[in-house]
Parts: sequence; C-alpha cells; structure tokens
Amino acid sequence: ADLENAYRYPGEQTCAADGLCAVACPVDINTGELTKALRSRGTSPTAARAADYVADHFDRTAALVRTGLKAADAIHGLLGSGPMAGLTAGLRRLSGNRLPHWTRWMPRGVDGPRPLRPEKRSNTLIAVYFPSCISRTMGPAQGDPDRDPLHAVTVRLLEKAGFQVRFPARMEALCCGTPFESKGFMTQADAKSAELEAALLDATDGGRLPVLVDTSPCLYRMKNVMDRRLKLLDPVEFTWAHLLERLEITPVNETIAYHHTCSSVKLGIEARAMALAGACARNVVVPDLVGCCGFAGDRGFNYPELNASALQHLHAGVAGRCRTGYSTSRTCEIGLSAHSGIHYKSILYLVDRCSRPKKAK
Repeated sequence: ADLENAYRYPGEQTCAADGLCAVACPVDINTGELTKALRSRGTSPTAARAADYVADHFDRTAALVRTGLKAADAIHGLLGSGPMAGLTAGLRRLSGNRLPHWTRWMPRGVDGPRPLRPEKRSNTLIAVYFPSCISRTMGPAQGDPDRDPLHAVTVRLLEKAGFQVRFPARMEALCCGTPFESKGFMTQADAKSAELEAALLDATDGGRLPVLVDTSPCLYRMKNVMDRRLKLLDPVEFTWAHLLERLEITPVNETIAYHHTCSSVKLGIEARAMALAGACARNVVVPDLVGCCGFAGDRGFNYPELNASALQHLHAGVAGRCRTGYSTSRTCEIGLSAHSGIHYKSILYLVDRCSRPKKAK
C-alpha cells in the first residue's frame, strides 16, 4: 500500500501515457499502456457509471463543455486576463485543485459543424470529414487573429480544393474513445470507437472515400482499433495525398514554429509534416529539447506542472523568432501557446491561409 501510494502522483497521475517511451526503449516497452491499465484497475463503480453516462449522452456532454467555455470566455472578456487568472487560481485552490487550471490561452467554446451529406455523384470529389470532439467544442483562444473554428477552416479548405464534404451521421454523439481510454475506461472507449467505426463505414460507402480526422491523437487510436477498410488520414497525410495537387501554394514570408505531436511521431510522419510546413512558410522552427508537450489530453488542465516541465525550453526556442505555431492537436496547442507566448493552431489554418484553387489548364 505504501508503494502504491508513493507511486500514484509521480507514476500514475502525472504520466502523459503518450507511448513515446516505447519509441525510445530498445525493446519497445510502452509504460503508457501500464498506466492506462492501472487507471482502469483503479476506477470505482461510481466513476464507471459516470463514464457510461457520458458515453451514452456524449452530445449533451459536448454541449455542456461548449457552454462552460463560452461562459469562461465572457468572464475573461469582462475581467481581463490578470484578474481572471487570479480569480480562477483562487477557486482552484479552494476546490482542492479539482477545478481545471486556467490561462489566457484557454479556447473559446464553439458551435459544432452542421452535418452535411451531399448527394452521391460519380463525377464529384467527396471527402468524409470527422471533426474530433475537441475541435467541435474548443475554438481559438481570445486574441487569436484566426477567429474561425477549425471545422470551418477545414470545410473551407476542402471546398477550395474541389471537394464536397460529408460528415458522419449523428456526429455530435460520436467520439473515437481516446478520452475514455486515457482515463482507463476501456469498455466505454471501445464502445465509442465501434459506434464511430460504423458511422464512418456508412459515410465512406464501405471505405471507398477517404476520411480526414483533424486531430492526430484521435487518428492514432482509430487506426489501431478500426476496420482496415477505412482510409483514415490526419491533416498532414490528407493534405499531401489529396489537397496539394489541387491547390496553388504561396508560402508566407514568415518564420513559424511547428510541434510534432506524440501520435505523429508514433505514426512516423514527422518528415512529411516538416515538408508540408516548409512548403507553406519560408522558415520553420522546431524548438530544441521539446518532445511530448505534457498536456496529455486533459492532464494539462489538472496537472499543469506536467505541461510546464515538458515545455520548459519552448519559450527560449521561439522567442523573437516566431509569431505563430502549428500542430495537429487542439489540447496540445493550448499548452504550447501558454508556454511559448504565441498562438499555436492546426496546420490546416496555415494551408488554408497560403493556398488558392489551382487554375484549370
């Protein structure tokens, strides 16, 4: 019992469970999988029932999160960043750190995209787009010059490249299962993955159409657990495979920062991500000594010291060099923004910014 208690905070609670340890380990030991197993073993019946409720009422839960973010943003606008930080820090202490850590880089709440299902026409390009539950709820932070939510930017970019966009049915209720898996609720995670898998197989005509998943950690789980017929692609992979040939790219004359998410590293697409960023900007910086950002889904809200430790070298790597940073995970981007002092956002914002439809020859 003493050993388990001593392990709980430094071993279980503050493990990012991102699996990068397996990349570094010469025999591929993934301590993150152990952590998830420990979390699963430690779940109480009450917590399991709560997870069941969230899984069964995911659309209501997402709406509640959006409402909370909108309310926090409104209060932030009234009070200003300094007083808001002081107020939320005090409330967090009073709650015994049960309330999430707040910074001025917290996202606004957004309304989810309106599902579209165009008619099937053989001469029309169709892309199935699955916006993650994160991007359906969390928009740009206050002060970000890019005010459009990611799903709006993505649809605009897809249509610019000549695609009609199709969303899976009952999208607001769908989730890949990653939030449940990271907390050890494996039964609920698998149930949500199966539900999403069925919706995507229907939307893609049995796997015929490609699927753009705008958040790379979600994509990583989906690729591991879903039907192999599904052509699942993250923003970098989808842009390379389907968008660049249909767009004219004019790189912005800026130095940008780029962050490789843990899932992108495990997928082995860092080189392609750098090539894409390099095609869209004159100079690209990947700060030294920055690996996993430590935000780990929602760990950065509950254990901000994990995020701060992981990104202790980030500010020095981008200060005075970059005005904007890009990545492929909204929660990672919250922590990256807070510890760099610049707005991080999806790479799809940059692709949209520097592209226009290719002229017909």
